[in-house]
Amino acid sequence: MDREFYVMQGEIYTEEAFGTSGLLTESYEKLLNERPEFFVMNGHVGALTDHYPLKAQVGESVRIFYGSGGPNYSAAFHVIGEIFDRVHPYGSLTSPPLENVQTAMVPAGGAIMTEFTTQVPGTYVLVDHALSRAERGLAGHLIVEGEENHEIFNPMEEEDTA
Repeated sequence: MDREFYVMQGEIYTEEAFGTSGLLTESYEKLLNERPEFFVMNGHVGALTDHYPLKAQVGESVRIFYGSGGPNYSAAFHVIGEIFDRVHPYGSLTSPPLENVQTAMVPAGGAIMTEFTTQVPGTYVLVDHALSRAERGLAGHLIVEGEENHEIFNPMEEEDTA
C-alpha cells in the first residue's frame, strides 16, 4: 500500500451558528435534539481541504480508514470520482472485503477501511453522501498529481459558442 490515511467524521454542537469562529459554547440542548452546527472531518472545518489535504500520485494505491465518531450520525462515505476496489465493513480486516463499492456505510461509533488505486490526476472530494453536511463543513480533498490518462478520462474542452 502506497498511502494510508485515517479520517474521522464528527459533529460539533454549539450555541453559536455555523461559521462562527473563536471560542464557542457547547449546546447540550442541540446535542440531545441531534442538531449539530458543524459536521467535520479530522476535528474542524477545512481540516482536509484548506489545511491538510490528503495527497497521492497517479498509480498509487490508497487505503483510507474512515471512522464516524458521531456521537449521533452515521456516515455514507464516498470519494467523488472514485470506486473503492475493496471495503472492509465495520473495520473488520479479517472478514472478506466487499469489492467495487461506490459508497460505504459507517455507523456512529464505527469504522471501515477502503482501498483503491488512483488512475488520473485531480482533486477528489471526500464526503458523507448526505451531501447537505458538506455545507456545514464535512468535506475533504485527496489531491492526486501525475500524468493524465486519456484512455480513462479525457476532459471535454469548452466549445467556442461565439
